[in-house]
Amino acid sequence: MKIIIGTRGSELAIWQANYTKNLLEKQGCEVELKIISTSGDRTQEWNTGFDKLEGKGFFTKELEEELLAGTIDLAVHSHKDLPTVSPDGLMIAGVSLREDPSDLLLIRKNCVDDKKKFSLKENAIVGTSSARRKSQLLAFRPDVELKDLRGNVPTRIKKLADKEYDAILIAAAGVSRLEIDVDDFHLEKLSPYEFVPAPAQGVLAWQIKESNNELLDIIDKITDLDVLIKTNLERRILNLFDGGCLLPLGAYCENEMDHEDRYKFKMWISIAESWNTQPKQLYFETYNTGDLPERIVEHVQKTKPKKVFITRNLRDTDYLSRALKGVNYSIEGKSLIEFKKITIKELPKTDWIFFSSKHAVKYFFEQKPKIENVKMGCVGKATADELRAFGHRAQFIGQSTDTKLVGKQFASLVGAGKVLFPVARESMQSIQWQFPKRENAINLVVYATLKHSIEISEDTEIIVFTSPSNVEAFFEKNKFGVNQKAVAMGEATQNALKKKKVNVNSIRTPITFDDLGLFQSVLHF
Repeated sequence: MKIIIGTRGSELAIWQANYTKNLLEKQGCEVELKIISTSGDRTQEWNTGFDKLEGKGFFTKELEEELLAGTIDLAVHSHKDLPTVSPDGLMIAGVSLREDPSDLLLIRKNCVDDKKKFSLKENAIVGTSSARRKSQLLAFRPDVELKDLRGNVPTRIKKLADKEYDAILIAAAGVSRLEIDVDDFHLEKLSPYEFVPAPAQGVLAWQIKESNNELLDIIDKITDLDVLIKTNLERRILNLFDGGCLLPLGAYCENEMDHEDRYKFKMWISIAESWNTQPKQLYFETYNTGDLPERIVEHVQKTKPKKVFITRNLRDTDYLSRALKGVNYSIEGKSLIEFKKITIKELPKTDWIFFSSKHAVKYFFEQKPKIENVKMGCVGKATADELRAFGHRAQFIGQSTDTKLVGKQFASLVGAGKVLFPVARESMQSIQWQFPKRENAINLVVYATLKHSIEISEDTEIIVFTSPSNVEAFFEKNKFGVNQKAVAMGEATQNALKKKKVNVNSIRTPITFDDLGLFQSVLHF
């Protein structure tokens, strides 16, 4: 069978077409390429931001016209550029394997600040024309100045090298596929669980005529069914919100097999009303994908601002405070415990130092201990961010709210090495108990917690508990209402609530130990 592939003329588009050509040739097909200029390509030279172009067919319209005319047999698209509904007579016949879906932040090396979120200096000028990327970056770093960025991937990187920007945001897939050398820049790969990619980012879509059954049979053989299922879910959400890339929407799906050999699907969402408003960020998991997109969209549309109490002292610089205020939630915050520094008298020599809370980081480093040639681990991202604020990087960061699992993973990494644990007096020591040899886990008490309970208004709808100690302090002067909901920071805090007879259906535990995880959990209710 002879197949004519239609493609845009950019270097990346040609790579994508040749990738597809190789797959088809392995199926015994004869393949040639036809390069087609699109309105999106031509408009790159105008002063029009891509946020006014992408996702509405500007990069696909001419390819689709030639498909319908029969001058090409197959169009290769970056799936995220496609409108969610194909023109009459055309269909998405299949999809490729997924390249890394992450976004990259490329930073000029003299614009790096390791103490800041994403290692980006204060008030940096960042290039991107994506509404989705703008909304999420401003949510995490409201200080940055955004500047539109046009052109293909090599052109964008050249503009960064020419100092038109301090940093730029681009898709990891394009850099990887073109094997672009970015060693001249500092590279921050943004986790898709935190900085949510566009629906189907990193995936190629193969579009054909609906009537071309022979070609459909061939494409079936090269399609990745698992990717197809997940990207269909992501793009269905985009379709239900009735938006292209004009809409500041990120949707990313993964699946995993549980211990009962059932597939569990996990979906991360970030959606804002406009590029310069706080996005709602949510996490869902389910075994039933039948109506998952509909349930997600309905939840987002029905979510209304609520009254929230957070058991910690609030700072405007905290992501949780800023994000909740940004979506019009009423928030109050006060720690129900007080902290007292305990002076370090002697610092044992160890191979690692592990921090199980931001307070441990604070009360350890505020005493200016003399440390050298030691690696550092953290229970989660929030603690790692606090460590970064003191000028240090963690070589291990826990990725689960199950502290026992984190402990086992860390103990396996450390092996026979000795670890110092700066802790609170009467700490639960969940991580330490996972060490095969307890003598390798050395505790150093650097602070103590004292209860300082207050009465909390009964009309508070959601209470965010940040530690088991705050749970204990809360119940000294308060009762948990029948209609109230609780967000528990971690398994230990959840267990403390269960001991107080709080209904398990009223408790939500975040998927990550950080403010983003707490924000996602609050919006879940």
